[in-house]
Amino acid sequence: MAAHRLRDRAPRPRTLLSACLLALAVPALAALVAAVVWTVSAHDGDRLRVLVGTAACWVAAIAAWALVRRAQRSGAGHRWVLGTIVLGLLAAGGASLSAPPSTSNDSARYAWDGIVQKAGISPYRDVPASDALADLRPAWLFAPRDGQRCEAAAPGGHFPTGDVLTDSVPRGEPLCTAINRPRVPTAYPPVAEAYFGAVRLPLPAGVGWIAFQAAGLVLALAGTLLLTRAFARAGIPLADAALWAWNPLVLLEAVNNAHVDALAAVLLAGAALALGARRVGRSGILFGLAVATKVIPAAALPGMLRDRPWRFAAAAVGTVSAVYVPYVLASGPAVLGYLPGYLSEEGYSSGGDTTRFSLPGILLPPGPALVVGVAALLAVWAGVWLARHRLEPAVAQAVSVGWALVIVCPSYAWYALMLIPLALIARRPEFLVVPAALEAVSATVGTGAGPTVSPAAMAAAAVVLLVAAMARRRARRRPQRGPAPSAYSQGLPRAQRAA
Repeated sequence: MAAHRLRDRAPRPRTLLSACLLALAVPALAALVAAVVWTVSAHDGDRLRVLVGTAACWVAAIAAWALVRRAQRSGAGHRWVLGTIVLGLLAAGGASLSAPPSTSNDSARYAWDGIVQKAGISPYRDVPASDALADLRPAWLFAPRDGQRCEAAAPGGHFPTGDVLTDSVPRGEPLCTAINRPRVPTAYPPVAEAYFGAVRLPLPAGVGWIAFQAAGLVLALAGTLLLTRAFARAGIPLADAALWAWNPLVLLEAVNNAHVDALAAVLLAGAALALGARRVGRSGILFGLAVATKVIPAAALPGMLRDRPWRFAAAAVGTVSAVYVPYVLASGPAVLGYLPGYLSEEGYSSGGDTTRFSLPGILLPPGPALVVGVAALLAVWAGVWLARHRLEPAVAQAVSVGWALVIVCPSYAWYALMLIPLALIARRPEFLVVPAALEAVSATVGTGAGPTVSPAAMAAAAVVLLVAAMARRRARRRPQRGPAPSAYSQGLPRAQRAA
């Protein structure tokens, strides 16, 4: 009898295996933490270090995810898997907080816009270099300069994200700042500005880079919990949420570089999941908030217009209009800020940037490449819309956004943050190749290798997506091997899934 009780208490083989696999994930996560620390400590334009470090982060993150996923398949409980994912995010996210932003100074503008709003001033009214705002300038964002030498209150007299030399407006006094484009107004939409103001509101002006980095970690955690909840309901392996939580793009761009695109990504993911639950009005509101954070989530629109499209559109347009009202009343037409100038500067209106529309640019000069690229993008969106009753909306959204990024080829990898949750919700992991490709583009843009790396990276991503699409098409022809259901379809009634 005693022997029988001992056998009952003995760990089951599958439980032992899952525990061992989770234990093996710890050194993989430690390697991820080390790779993040090494990568974010790169400054002074060390592009090679960033590229190598990012690649190391991908290897470590994928290894850790594979171990946790296998552990879950071997019987690891949801609490253990969720705990591992969250603790891994906190550890790697903490590593991302160990240094100032390594490759972007965008959060300097976020902080300044928040400081200005805290003083009761519209961020669209004055440029950062304006003498009217001189009393608001904190030492960690602004400094005097002596000729071409910055006198920042930082080691070596330089801002950690790089120095921008300019003159104040209108007095023309020499000025050094960490803010890019200090002589133009902000380009960010109202929800982004509300986020900037909310982060800075409880903080004194002297609190520096850490504020938005910590906010980015909170957003990364929010996205993780949103995905794990959706996956648990849909019966999707919880471990797949680690592909967001431990994704190098999230750790480096959402946390270390603190890009507001993380907020847009979480809102867009919420919109996709709400649409899956047939809450069209809520989905439209969240989509409107995402678009009013960064315009680029609008790329998902063709995949959103399926169930009661007019109600969705009305909710989205109404939300965007509502959030603009306070800023329009305060600033009038200036609420557009520098957005039109930014689009022109980045080559979206002329195709002048050597990396923009790099796929058609392989064979065509910039002008025709722009025309062909726009035509291809519109064709993809039209195809998605026409196939809306055959494609699951989550898949349609991933296709709309993923191919938009591949065709347009933005210079900034963080634009792909919004694609990661959509790819995971749709169970289309092949789309994760797009963020990885854009990280290679970002690391080489502005260098001699940029014109070669950009088309090569986008071509490689396109090949992966096409091969995956063909493989899925062949699989659908075999009744016993249909495509895996997405988190969206799992939330629908059986008859609706078959539609």
